[in-house]
Amino acid sequence: MSAPDGSPVGAERSIGQLFASATTELSALVHDEIALAKAQLKQDVKRGATSGGAFTLAGGVLVFSLPMLNFALAYGIRTWSDWNLAICFLLSFAANVLVAAVLALIGVVFAKKAKKSKGPQKVAASMKETAGVLQKAKPHPRPASAPELEDRAPAAIEAVARSSS
Repeated sequence: MSAPDGSPVGAERSIGQLFASATTELSALVHDEIALAKAQLKQDVKRGATSGGAFTLAGGVLVFSLPMLNFALAYGIRTWSDWNLAICFLLSFAANVLVAAVLALIGVVFAKKAKKSKGPQKVAASMKETAGVLQKAKPHPRPASAPELEDRAPAAIEAVARSSS
């Protein structure tokens, strides 16, 4: 097993190596955050395109089906009932408007989902939080010198031995 810079784990590294390792990891973190933002934007664009497509379909249905559908429905209603032909045409038009309204509602639902997503805002907040944590980070205190540690080692071993018995 090795550290990101290739040195073995547990081996003592210089401050320069540690700084290079931290810089590499921070760069990778920023790249990952950017990739996340791109993925979330792509999802929001898909939802927006779906919403636009539904609105376009609603308009297309309303415009292109009205003449044929109106005539067919009006004469069909006239055949089944003895109502005035004008009332039959109004009923067929109302049916077309109802279909267009349902498609428009589908478009509204997808538009609200795309607006509610707020993917880029989440990523920006996450990046600010990461930057805030890194700014507040302080290096761990280093031991003064190695001989002091060697003098404390036998006392620490005795303390552990006493506590375990």
